[in-house]
Amino acid sequence: MAGPYCAMLLADMGARVIKVEPPAGDSTRAMAGSRGSDSAAFNAVNRGKLGMVVDLSKDKGRAVFTQLARGADIVVENYRPGVMARLGLDYARLSVENPRLIYASISGHGQTGPWAQKGGFDLIAQGLSGIMSVTGSPGGAPVKCGVPLTDLAAGLFAAIGILGALHHRGQSGRGQHIDTALVDAGLALSVWEVTDYDTTGQVPGPIGSAHRLTAPYQAFQCADGHLTIGAANDRNFAKLTAALGHPEWATDPRFTTNHLRIQHRAELAALIEGITATAPRAAWLERLDAAGIPCGPILNYEEALRTPQAVAREMAQHVEHPILGRLRTLGTPIKMSAAPLDPSRRGPMLGEHTDDVLARAGYSNDEIEQLRYAGAVG
Repeated sequence: MAGPYCAMLLADMGARVIKVEPPAGDSTRAMAGSRGSDSAAFNAVNRGKLGMVVDLSKDKGRAVFTQLARGADIVVENYRPGVMARLGLDYARLSVENPRLIYASISGHGQTGPWAQKGGFDLIAQGLSGIMSVTGSPGGAPVKCGVPLTDLAAGLFAAIGILGALHHRGQSGRGQHIDTALVDAGLALSVWEVTDYDTTGQVPGPIGSAHRLTAPYQAFQCADGHLTIGAANDRNFAKLTAALGHPEWATDPRFTTNHLRIQHRAELAALIEGITATAPRAAWLERLDAAGIPCGPILNYEEALRTPQAVAREMAQHVEHPILGRLRTLGTPIKMSAAPLDPSRRGPMLGEHTDDVLARAGYSNDEIEQLRYAGAVG
């Protein structure tokens, strides 16, 4: 997921991205909801790309890839370290013919270190990076984050690295190799947890929906569901206590500073929930909003995609696919005034643009037919 997500972000920003797939196609094409060689899952992380099939196990297929890399700005690969080198398609070889090439490698553990050759998926990386140790409720079984956090973050970090490398190339004229890893991404996101560990010497554990460095900042039970409240400073805490009808809590010796509120987080949460549980969520949201206190409902995805704000921000869009029909696609969270991103294009069907890509790379019709006959492309 990390490599396709990275390249999709670049496609949204206007890059001409060529998705190179093996003859059987990317494995996400066979995920739930698939029809033949197409699936909603594949489209979710491959929108806006051109698609071609190249068999890299064949000499002629590797020659095609090398030819494409000669004229490319960027190569993104998501194999286990060493695979591209064995194919003769690693940065060291491709950069000889294209010194301006920016080559991004994304893997589970990175290109270096004693665990570089170990396989790594998001689940494994969430466990190794510490994320699963702080997710969930105290005393509960290990829980991973509900979204594939390290996969997506590794793709994001790779995209950021590519943009930085493009800027560097503009000054130096040379490309470079970028190495990002799922486990590294998970650790890099653990800012508050590592800070808390370094500050207190205590190994962080799961604390449910609460924040480990500020309070009150968590979900609270209402009469008909839950809401979230983020009274993360003294001013907001004072406003919250007034809105709850207990302004005296603001001067309670247990709660006068954020440090004290963290120490007494459980006591404070019990007091707040004793009040919020007496009325419906909608009533509390109205009262807290009126008081200027950051708060919100906990929505499922059906609800989240339909909020007036999500609609206004165009975070839920649709594309038409010739096989799958009307597909939902997520909008882009990057809003740019001068160069707006375009998330509205579908993903390619298997091998849909092979001939067009090869023709643009200088292959004649006869050469393309010979490559296809040899099984090098599809």
